[in-house]
Amino acid sequence: MKTPSPGRFLSRQIIEESERVLMPTYGRFPVALVRGRGCRVWDADGTEYLDFLSGVAVCALGHAHPEVTAAIRAQAERLVHVSNYFHIEPQVRLARLLVDHSFADRVFFCNSGAEANEGAIKLARKYAKERIGAGRFEIVAMAGSFHGRTLATLTATGQEKVKEGFDPLPPGFVHVPFDDAAALEAAVTEKTAAVLIEPIQGESGVKVPSDGYLAAVRGVCDRHGILLILDEIQTGIGRTGTLFAYEQCGIVPDVMTLAKGLGNGVPIGALLATEKIAQVFGPGSHGSTFGGNPLACAAAAATLSVILRDGPRGETLLDNSLRMGAHLLAGLNAIRAKHPDVVADVRGRGLMIGLELNRDAKPVVDEALSRGLIANAAAGNVVRLLPPLIVTEAEADEAIEILDAALLRASVPSPAAC
Repeated sequence: MKTPSPGRFLSRQIIEESERVLMPTYGRFPVALVRGRGCRVWDADGTEYLDFLSGVAVCALGHAHPEVTAAIRAQAERLVHVSNYFHIEPQVRLARLLVDHSFADRVFFCNSGAEANEGAIKLARKYAKERIGAGRFEIVAMAGSFHGRTLATLTATGQEKVKEGFDPLPPGFVHVPFDDAAALEAAVTEKTAAVLIEPIQGESGVKVPSDGYLAAVRGVCDRHGILLILDEIQTGIGRTGTLFAYEQCGIVPDVMTLAKGLGNGVPIGALLATEKIAQVFGPGSHGSTFGGNPLACAAAAATLSVILRDGPRGETLLDNSLRMGAHLLAGLNAIRAKHPDVVADVRGRGLMIGLELNRDAKPVVDEALSRGLIANAAAGNVVRLLPPLIVTEAEADEAIEILDAALLRASVPSPAAC
C-alpha cells in the first residue's frame, strides 16, 4: 500500500463534508475513494487499496474497464435517456443477451435489486391470483435473507434488525429456516403464491446451502403449483463461477432478479421470467421511468459481452471466477489452519467467499484496510470477499497475505484482556 504524501488532507475534507451534509445511513470506512483501475482503487490522498469488495459485488469487471467505459462514452454522445414509451435499441440488445443465456423468455428492466424484487413480488401475486387461485398472495422467504430496503422487500427480508422502526410492514410474507426443505413444505398453504430465495445468502455471511436443497425447493414449488423466484442479485453475473448460480444446482426458476454486477457500476436491475408468467404484466401493470434507459443498458450489454467472451487462452471470466475462487479458498483454509483460535470456517462458491470468525469481524476488516485490502464484515463475524471477476493469482495471493497478517494481529490478546 502506498502511503499519502505529507501535508495532504483531501480525504479528510471530503469525509468531514460528507458527515455534515449526508444522512447518516451508512457506517462508512474513513476513506474517500476517487479513482479506480482494475482491482485497485485510490483515495483522494493517493493511498492505494486492493478492492476485494467490488462495490459489494457490483464491479464484476473491476474499475474503469476500457470496453464498458467506451460503451458509456459512445452512448452518452448519442442518447442518454428516453421514455419506455419508445423502443430502445440497447435495451433490446441487453434483453436478448439475457434471454439467450438463461431460462427466461422476457425481461423487465429497472434501477436496482430492490426494485427488481418489488417487481418479482408484484408479478408473482398477479400471476397467482389470475392463474392459480384468487386467494393466493403470500410469499415464503427465508430466515437470514436480504432482498432490499423498500417496505415490501424489507418485509421479505428475513432479518429483524433491518425492520426496526418501520412498522407497520406490509402483510403477506412468511419466513422459514434456510436450508430446511421440510420447514418450507410445512409452510406452504392455500394462500401461498411463491417462494423467494437466494441461492447463497450473502448478507448473512455467505451461507451456502446443502447439496440438493435448491432442487428440493424446486420440488416443493412444483408439487404445490407455486412459483420459484430466485434472487440472484448478488450471486448472478458470474459471481459464483457460472453466469447464474442456479446453473450449478440442476434447476431452473420461474422468475429471477438481477442487479449489482449487471452494469459494472451503472445502476440497473432486471426481472426475468418465462413467457407464461411474464404475460400477466400487460400495459400499465408495471413500469419504471429510468429503468432500462439507453445509457445503463449500453453499459450492461458491454459488461455481459465481456464476461461471456473467451479470452486469448480460451478461458472466460466465468472460468477465472471458478479458478481464482478455488485458489482463494485454498489459501484461506491454510490461514484457518494457522489461526484455529480465530477462524471458524471458510466457505463460498466462485468469487463469493466468507471467512467466518469466532469473534467480531470488524477489527480484522479494519486491520486489513490499514494494510491496503478492502473487504467487509457480514453478519457481524464474517469477513466477506467479493473481488472482481478479473482478479489475478498475484492479487489473490496479496489479499491472502494481508488477511493472514490481519488475523495474526487479531489473535494477539490486547493488554486490557491480559
